[in-house]
Amino acid sequence: MAKPNYSFEKRKKELERQKKKDEKKARKGEQNADGTEEAESTEETVIEEA
Repeated sequence: MAKPNYSFEKRKKELERQKKKDEKKARKGEQNADGTEEAESTEETVIEEA
């Protein structure tokens, strides 16, 4: 029986996470391009309160 290649599985998961992160960033960029800048202002207030 062949031993599992854990490094390949780890790399595959990392690529999936990066892809998901990039897609989320692109969606947020589209929202900001539409004129909805509320997300940015709420993030700033949260940071200031903390």
